[in-house]
Amino acid sequence: MRRPPLRSDHHPPPPFNAPAARRVRAALGLGPDHVAHALRASYDLPYVTPALVAAWERGTASPSHPELTALAGVLWCSPGELIGRPRTLREHRTARGLAPEDVAHTVGHELQAYLRMEETGRWRGTERQTAALTRVLGLSLADVLTVTGREEHLAELLRDAVTTRWQAYVRPVSKIAPLERRLLEEVLHRLHQDYQGHMAATLSWGGGPTDASDPGRDFLAHVVDHFWTAVEDGGRA
Repeated sequence: MRRPPLRSDHHPPPPFNAPAARRVRAALGLGPDHVAHALRASYDLPYVTPALVAAWERGTASPSHPELTALAGVLWCSPGELIGRPRTLREHRTARGLAPEDVAHTVGHELQAYLRMEETGRWRGTERQTAALTRVLGLSLADVLTVTGREEHLAELLRDAVTTRWQAYVRPVSKIAPLERRLLEEVLHRLHQDYQGHMAATLSWGGGPTDASDPGRDFLAHVVDHFWTAVEDGGRA
């Protein structure tokens, strides 16, 4: 496959859902050659070949933001249908098929100020602007914490909560994730039990402290994901 020329879009590619792209293309009865031709002819992407389209669908290459938007146009779907879980402002906007001007106007920011936030990957806005951003991009609470840069702080609190006394972290966590107190108590209690259960089970298999640290580290590394899963489950074990 010939290497395409350098593209003007220097941002990391969005999380591409390769199986979804393949399914949508097949459902339309198109081959990679048809898709490549349409991208060249209609979207001014002269370097796109059937081999590049196939590489996207195999997951060995990822389309850039402009390429993904063009691909969605060829496949008659929204960009969001071809994206995995968005994490950045730009990825959320692309998934919604919105132009930066649309988002900037809706939230009440100057366009250049909003674009700088996309560049840095960090949202800076008032409470009112954040509420408007949440609506226009369809953000969940988890998404809001990610794009505002508060996810790592949440992770630190959760790691401390599951490894020590979880009761002491109900209030600090609630300041970042404003959930109903009873739900938050149930979630932190569940995570604490799950973490201790992982550690106890490993030790009961005859492993020493070194062996026990591996599942513990894995649990802590994904503690934010465990937290939101428990919230969705209503805190129930």
